[in-house]
Amino acid sequence: MKYVLFDVDGTLIDAVANQRLVWRTWAQQHGLDPDEVHQVALRTRPMETFARVAPDQDPRECLAALHELEDHDVRSGVYSAYDGASELLSALRPGAWALVTSNYEHRVRGRFARTGLPVPEVLVDAAAVEEGKPSPVPYLRAAARLGAAPGDCLVVEDAPSGVRAGLRAGMTVWGVNAPVPVDGVHRHFGTLRAAVRDILAFASGSPSPASPNTS
Repeated sequence: MKYVLFDVDGTLIDAVANQRLVWRTWAQQHGLDPDEVHQVALRTRPMETFARVAPDQDPRECLAALHELEDHDVRSGVYSAYDGASELLSALRPGAWALVTSNYEHRVRGRFARTGLPVPEVLVDAAAVEEGKPSPVPYLRAAARLGAAPGDCLVVEDAPSGVRAGLRAGMTVWGVNAPVPVDGVHRHFGTLRAAVRDILAFASGSPSPASPNTS
C-alpha cells in the first residue's frame, strides 16, 4: 500500500499573500521594516526570525502577537485552495494520506473548512513534534501514525525545508507550485494541477503516466 503526505501552505492552500500581510502587520506593530522582516521570515522559523529582526524583544511576546494575527487571518483572510487540490484529496483513500504542516491544527482545519477541502485522519502539526522541518521527524511521525514504511510514502512539497525533511525521512519527494525544481526533488511539477494524475497513480500503485519532470 502506498501513502501520500502533503505539506499545506504553498502546496494545497495558497497562503502567500496572507503570510506576507501577517508579517507586514507584525513588523509595523513592532516598528520594524516590513519588507526586511518578511524576507527573513521566508527563510527561517518564527523564533529564529525574532532573534534576527528583534533581538531586544521578548520572543514569547513576539510569538503571541504573531499567533493572534494568524488566527485573525484564518477567520477573515481571503485565500483559496490550489487548482486540483479538492479533486485530488477527495479521490485518495481514507487512511492513505496525511497532512504535515509547520502551522497549527486549528488553523489548518479553519482554512480547509473555508475552502471545502477534506481533512484526513492524520494531521501532524507544529505542536505534535519537537523538531520541525527540515528535520525528518514530522514526516516520520505521520508515516508511523498511518502505519506506513517511509519507503512507501510520497511527500508533496513546495518549499526547500519540506523537501529536505522528506528526503531525510527516506521518502519519495515531489515538488509542486514552483517555477523551477527545488534541489533534491525526485520529480518537479510547475503546478499542483499538473501533478494530480501522477499522485493518484502513485497512491494506487500504478505506473506513473507522465515524464520525470513536468512543468
